[in-house]
Amino acid sequence: MAGKRQFTIFSTREGIDVIESPVKSIILSELRKGQRDFQEIVKLTGKSKSTVSKHLTDLRGAGLILERTDPRDRRKKVFKLNSRYLGKLTRKPPGDMDEEKTEFLAEHITSRGDPFEFFRLMFHVLRVELIKEGINLDPLLHETGLRIGEVIYPMIEADEPGELLENLKRFWEINHLGRLEVEGTDPPVLRAYDCFECGLLPDIGESACALDSGIIEAVFRRYFNSDVIVDETECYARGDERCSFRIVRKD
Repeated sequence: MAGKRQFTIFSTREGIDVIESPVKSIILSELRKGQRDFQEIVKLTGKSKSTVSKHLTDLRGAGLILERTDPRDRRKKVFKLNSRYLGKLTRKPPGDMDEEKTEFLAEHITSRGDPFEFFRLMFHVLRVELIKEGINLDPLLHETGLRIGEVIYPMIEADEPGELLENLKRFWEINHLGRLEVEGTDPPVLRAYDCFECGLLPDIGESACALDSGIIEAVFRRYFNSDVIVDETECYARGDERCSFRIVRKD
C-alpha cells in the first residue's frame, strides 16, 4: 500500500530501539528463531556480503545482537539475538482504520454502569487507538499471557486433557474472558465466543488474541512438559464469528 511504512521495536538494557531498515528487521526476525551464521544470514536476506556485514556491525554496536565463534568451525561467526522483541509500528495513510468503531466505544464507555464493562471498553479503545497509529504490541500481550498461564496452571492442573480443558473453561468464564467450547482433545481445540480480548475490535484482517494465546500456550506447555504451538485459526478481528485455538506439541 502506498505510503505504508513498517518498523520493528526491540529493547536492550540500554533502552528502546526502533528499527527502520527492512534488512535489519529481517536479520532480527530470523535471529528470534535461533542463532544463524553469516552465510545463512546472507542467504536469508538476499543481500551482498558487504551489505549484510555492515548491518550486522550496526546491530552489534547497538547491543541488539551478539557475535561469537562457531565451536564446530572456528572459521565461522555465529550471531544470536541480545534484545527483546516488543512489537511493530506500521505507519498507514489516514482513513485505513474504521474510526466509527472507536467513536462507538467512546460513546458507550460511561453508559453501562458496570465496572467490568468500563474496563473492557477502555481496554478496547486503547487497542483500537494503538492499531490506528500502526502500533502492534502483540509480543508484549503474548508475554503477559505466558506469565498469567504459568500462575494459573497449578489452580487448573489435571491428569487428563479433557479435565484440563474443562478447568480452563471455568477459569475463562469466572474471569469474564468469554465462553470456551471444547471441540477436540487430540489435538486440543478450543472455540472462544464473546472474546474479551478482541470481540469489540474492528476487522483488522489478522488474529488479535495474543494474550489468550499466551495463556493457553503456557498452560499446555506445563501440561505436556514440552513446547507447544497455539494456532489461532479463527478470530473476531479477522471477521470470523468466533476465535479458535488449536494446540499442537512441537515434538
